[in-house]
Amino acid sequence: MNRAEIDTDDLLKLVLLLVVVWLLVEIVETVLDVASWLFDALPTLIGIALVVVIALRLTDRI
Repeated sequence: MNRAEIDTDDLLKLVLLLVVVWLLVEIVETVLDVASWLFDALPTLIGIALVVVIALRLTDRI
């Protein structure tokens, strides 16, 4: 197959596929960054939750 024999539609499909893959990689990277931030913030969130539960218990709200 000669390079000159590639159809324009096939070339556009290939470019579209590459762009879709690139966008999916960007989305996965963003999701992993958010998940990483949540796991880094987890001890702080647990501490805040414990303070709230203790404060509610001391004020007889629960």
